Amino acid sequence: MTRVGKRYADAWSAIVDVLVANEVDTCFGLPGDDLELLRALDAAGLDLVPCRDQRNAMYMATGYALQSGRLAVCALGKGPAVTHAATGLLEARESGAPVLVLAAGGPERSRGSGGFQELDQVAVTAPLVRWAHRVGHPDRVVPATVTALTRAVGPPSGPVYLEVPDDVRTAEILATGPAPTLPEPLSLESGPVTPGPALAAIRASRRPVVLVGGGMRHRNDDGAVERFAERLGAPLFTTASGRGAVDERHPLFCGLAGLYAAAPFRELWSSCDLVVSLAGRLEETVTEGGTPWPPVAVVQVNIDPGGLSAEFAGPRVLGDARHAVLGWSRALDADREAARADADATGVWADRTAAARRAVSLEVEAELVRAAAQPGIRVAELLAALDATAGERHVLVQENGLQDMWSYGFPFHAGGGSVVPSEQTPLGFGAAAAIGVKRAAPDHEVTAFIGDGAFLAARADIAVTAPAHGGVLYVVLCNGGYGWLDAQRARLGLDAERHPFVRPGAPPPAVDGPDIHCRVLSDKSALTKEMVAARRFCSQGGTAVLMVPVAPDDILPALRDAEVVPQ
Repeated sequence: MTRVGKRYADAWSAIVDVLVANEVDTCFGLPGDDLELLRALDAAGLDLVPCRDQRNAMYMATGYALQSGRLAVCALGKGPAVTHAATGLLEARESGAPVLVLAAGGPERSRGSGGFQELDQVAVTAPLVRWAHRVGHPDRVVPATVTALTRAVGPPSGPVYLEVPDDVRTAEILATGPAPTLPEPLSLESGPVTPGPALAAIRASRRPVVLVGGGMRHRNDDGAVERFAERLGAPLFTTASGRGAVDERHPLFCGLAGLYAAAPFRELWSSCDLVVSLAGRLEETVTEGGTPWPPVAVVQVNIDPGGLSAEFAGPRVLGDARHAVLGWSRALDADREAARADADATGVWADRTAAARRAVSLEVEAELVRAAAQPGIRVAELLAALDATAGERHVLVQENGLQDMWSYGFPFHAGGGSVVPSEQTPLGFGAAAAIGVKRAAPDHEVTAFIGDGAFLAARADIAVTAPAHGGVLYVVLCNGGYGWLDAQRARLGLDAERHPFVRPGAPPPAVDGPDIHCRVLSDKSALTKEMVAARRFCSQGGTAVLMVPVAPDDILPALRDAEVVPQ
């Protein structure tokens, strides 16, 4: 639809109008010296979640995007504000999160003069985003914003960077032509796929495994992947970022592949004759950590060419993994004679999966019995209490340190949604991302399962957001620092006093105030009671922080089995 020219007092007003037209309702960030953006957001009825640290603002926006599947917006200042946010940009890129970063910039007319906070910000951000652009003229503000949104949403999705110089920011904007909208997605009716190497490999397989990556998030709401696995009798594994894309209560689900897999699941994995990788990047923790990768063909499907690895033999398919699964399923359904011939093999393989799941469940029960006999709260007990007290709708937001990796070990934690850092694993991601997740899913219980180092990195923003943007339960595992580094220090025999990566003793000081409920947990018998009280406080809009001192030897068994940490 064509419109008569519309005038805006400044660039931020024009940009916010485009955001509203595309159903954006929230912005995260720490704007620079100019606050015209806040005025534009207020006028349009959009909310700003204020931050004290640009990295945390990016983590919040990434958490929002991953949980909702929608575009998130992050506002920054210029110069050091942009470089400070770079780690968050890296994380958003690796997670494939659709985030629009709006940044201020030095005036176009004085570019190169060495002005206040002048920096070639496009050069800094370009390697970390899908598209980086500096708007050079007021006439380009609206078209550049629409292009940025289009690039962010994809496919493939990812962060984009849009810089508005000061003299462009303050100029009057005249928008003419069609009202700005994103491209209309073309819905494809999936049918049987054209016969090819990928389908042939799937048909010939007798012991396949299905590996689900993060790209299947929000692409499997109807359980298409689970039905595909059922047709094959195949165990379902996920990468870390793919967790939450499939139903973890499904009888074929076997948790995470690679580093975090329990021993019975590793044996199952090593016996397969085909890996079907859906919308994943075959990251190192899957292919090299803990579970030896079997010498078999890998069918890879990814909509992003950059996500198709050349390191593995087997067919590679460039396209939407959901459409591939639906097409393969229909092709297999049509092949009735082959299906009857394969039924026995499929049943045997599914039975082995069931046996492995039973063995892992027994291991978890034994671990909980051992934990009950030890002093202090053990992490396995803590996760059991979290799962037992959680409502039907809940999301666990995770870090990736040492003891917080217990939550990666299925079935110590099972069910619900899951948001995890990418293979980059920046410190503090989960602590801040949980705020964005809660904004995206206000009707869900949101728990951040983190270490004390991550908590300290995000503490200021937790305090700032608690009054108006609370509702998150923080479970903080306290060992006084960086447990993973201390484990490596011990392995090398280095002096703990000279290299104090952890500080035994009291947990780090917590935030306080009427909107924050904080407790230090050490009594096993009170664990469930304290957890219920914390969840109740969060349900009323408050932020709860449960500090739990943990022992250095309290490490996920899968990590010990893989000899990743010292014995």
